Amino acid sequence: MTYPIFLSVVYVVKDQADELETILRNAVLYLSDLVEDFEVIVVDNSSTDDSVFKLSLLTKGDGLPNLQVYALTKSVDQDTAAWVGIENSLGDFAAVINPDEDDINQLPELLKRATSGADVVFGKNIVKSKQSVCYKFGEKFFSVLFRSFNGINLTKEISQFRVLSKKVINFVLQHPQPAITYRHLPITGGFKRSTYQYKYVPKNRKKKRLSDSFDKGIRILVSTTRVPMRLVTALTLFGAVSNVIYSIYVLFVSLTKTNVEPGWVSLSLQQSGMFFLISLVLLVLGEYILQMASLSNEGPAYNIAEEYTSTVITRREKLNIDEPKVIESIENSNNVKN
Repeated sequence: MTYPIFLSVVYVVKDQADELETILRNAVLYLSDLVEDFEVIVVDNSSTDDSVFKLSLLTKGDGLPNLQVYALTKSVDQDTAAWVGIENSLGDFAAVINPDEDDINQLPELLKRATSGADVVFGKNIVKSKQSVCYKFGEKFFSVLFRSFNGINLTKEISQFRVLSKKVINFVLQHPQPAITYRHLPITGGFKRSTYQYKYVPKNRKKKRLSDSFDKGIRILVSTTRVPMRLVTALTLFGAVSNVIYSIYVLFVSLTKTNVEPGWVSLSLQQSGMFFLISLVLLVLGEYILQMASLSNEGPAYNIAEEYTSTVITRREKLNIDEPKVIESIENSNNVKN
């Protein structure tokens, strides 16, 4: 089946100079029969080998058709690199594929769901790569934590292999920091999501380690929910209230007890007062940071998920005065006046 669409396919690569030509040539041949028109966008994530040079050769006259290359000056995370390609795409749909882990042969099923009405389609490979024990524990802990905060099971829904409609891309572009919105796209409300699971054993799949995913997990958690920062402010408020209660306790002891050590009351009140002031400062600072973070992550004021218009509009019928009877009556009235 050939889909009558213009498809943009985004590849994020790094230090894959020996494999690039084979990957891209196979992709061009495959896409030529899959869609009516296409473009292949390659984002080089600051390779240290001669990947950029080989990619530049593939864009020459005797190279590959419909190829765009964007070479980044410094290495960024996978989501940000993918967004570079999506932001510069022109297709009706954009597909993000990791050549090391994803199977391009699954693209027809993703496109089938995307063209049937799904705004975001995730391709989930159920064959997991090798994972360290620490990574397995960290992934499970993070998934439980994220689900408790946002109600989304990332282990089931999120994947780098995805197809986005132009409507979703335009929505993300309205965000002041679009790479952040793209990062937590699974929890973006108002869009129809679909997840397609498949089984594929890649050749060059790398072992996942906790250190590689720790920063990404923190960024996702902080950019999608206020709960961690709200927990900090709640603890700060608890500290301030506790110091007030402790000060009242010190005063009560000084008034009711006679065998109090000299200097204990003044020293305790001084310490509790200082900790109270520090807690208030941290509370105000925490709320300020929370509001600033909310503003930086805030997207457009509203988003129209669907739009429908009635096929019959009575207003247009009332405005139609091209009927013969109406024209004849107007002419008769003009003759009477004359």
